[in-house]
Amino acid sequence: MDCIHLTGIRGYSYVGYLPEEKVLGQWFEVDLKLWVDLAQAAETDAIKDTVDYRNIISLVQNLLKTSKFDLLEKLAGAIADAILQESSLTTQVQVILIKPAAPIPDFDGNIRIELTRSKSHTNL
Repeated sequence: MDCIHLTGIRGYSYVGYLPEEKVLGQWFEVDLKLWVDLAQAAETDAIKDTVDYRNIISLVQNLLKTSKFDLLEKLAGAIADAILQESSLTTQVQVILIKPAAPIPDFDGNIRIELTRSKSHTNL
């Protein structure tokens, strides 16, 4: 199966377990891998035969902006489910949600949640 990769989708969100994360917010980054049959698009050169990246990027940015969850896992799952509902051509999606500045003392790394969902998983 063919794949479309969308990386570095950034957005400000108020997702986090700590109360101050819900008030102050922070930047997040999302990388996506969409499994799509691209044979028709490669032949026709028509946007209707592929996934419109603009719509997916806008969908993710809107979810980052409006979501109010405690867990990154919940946000990553919501992104995956929304993409599978939005894009009829996408059969599977991988979401990597990155929290670059987690408020953890003496920790300068980042937190990454990676999950993969398919249409069969979500019963769409």
